[in-house]
Amino acid sequence: MRRRFNAQGPPISHGWPREPLFFNPQPLAGNMRTILLDIGPLAHLSGEGPLSGMMMGDYDLLTSPAGKGIVIKNGVIESIQESKELEEEYGTEKDATEECRIVSLEGRAVIPGLVDGHNHLLWSGDRSNEISMKQQGMSYKQIAAAGGGIQHTVRETALASEEELLKLGYQRMRVAFQNGTTHMETKSGYGLSTQSELKLLDVANRLSTIDHLPTMELTWLGAHDVPKGHTRSQYVEEILSDQLPSVLEQGYAEAADVFCEPGWFTTEESEVILQAAKKGGLTQRIHIDEFQDGGGGQLAADLGVVTADHAHYTPDPVRKAMESSGVNTGFLPGTPYSMGEPWPSFNKAIEDDYRWSIATDFNPNCNILSLPFIGSLLVHRNKVNPLATLVASSRNPAETTPHPSGMIHGRIEVGAVANLNVLNGYQWQSWCNQPGTSPFMATMLNGELYYH
Repeated sequence: MRRRFNAQGPPISHGWPREPLFFNPQPLAGNMRTILLDIGPLAHLSGEGPLSGMMMGDYDLLTSPAGKGIVIKNGVIESIQESKELEEEYGTEKDATEECRIVSLEGRAVIPGLVDGHNHLLWSGDRSNEISMKQQGMSYKQIAAAGGGIQHTVRETALASEEELLKLGYQRMRVAFQNGTTHMETKSGYGLSTQSELKLLDVANRLSTIDHLPTMELTWLGAHDVPKGHTRSQYVEEILSDQLPSVLEQGYAEAADVFCEPGWFTTEESEVILQAAKKGGLTQRIHIDEFQDGGGGQLAADLGVVTADHAHYTPDPVRKAMESSGVNTGFLPGTPYSMGEPWPSFNKAIEDDYRWSIATDFNPNCNILSLPFIGSLLVHRNKVNPLATLVASSRNPAETTPHPSGMIHGRIEVGAVANLNVLNGYQWQSWCNQPGTSPFMATMLNGELYYH
């Protein structure tokens, strides 16, 4: 069973100089409120739907000056007002009661909870040796042919028990949470057999029930590679006849994904798998054009998938076709960073006015769980506006990766899930300005405040 919204869970609390008010949070009573006072600059990102173009960097539209306060009731934002008005109504911290918790943020900046819309959470093993292979000039395909890549991780993951994978997933989700992620999409894909893929989805579902970790959307990625001993056509048939029906019967996966890339799955094979998944009620996602233009972008446009990710080498006319079909472009900057490859043109995405997001792409080849670090790659290495980068890390991926409650998330507005991050500093831009350490003092997850 997936988690109960607004249920009890122990916090992650490390070193805040005064005793945290929510050291041991309890389920909120029906009339329980949390009042956040003295908020500094606020990047609320409020509004309907995804943003694109120059609107992603519109400070007047998406931010507020210091002085706001927020009222949270039952894990949902009830009102946003001037802090002084709320203080007159509810009092200050010394006036807190069991029915009304009051916290002064002392001028610290606030941003929404971050949404990691592309994450390969569950796997075992270590492929750090591939760094040397990359430095010798070997391509991703050559490394795979030499026994590395996805197949190596599949072998190592097969040796891991469910409890070992659960422990690994828990540790990784804690790191993500400490770096501000309040919701993530996570994929299977390192099983490549019906039994192993079901095992990974089962572990992911167990993790999704833990209240003090980010909520999750689960994606089946059986078509990640072709297992040893199979031809591609044999494995596609196995996916359609056995693996997909078993995944649908299990009922944990909410979306399907395919690695549509020359050398892996063709556009024709990807279409067959995704259409079958759609008939089974799964949302469609797709990996495209990570290493070259393989035609995946046009397929994404034709199918109208929710998001087409990587999209590094997708031609501009195809990007426009994707936008016309309502397809989000999911850039994964950590991958070219880890591979030593050139960047896609993020600012051109703004100039061309199509919707896009960024995600960690956490996997053995891109061992990054911090969205603030990913954001810093755009801001410091690609001169992307920090506000646009924040939109691409929260509001936009929230549109492609729904919250399990069905409510608004990825932005701070009345009626939204109370997911937000309190910065250590007094400017919201600091969210992506200190790579290597978490910029957050605390994170509110489903209405409960956890001090890091």
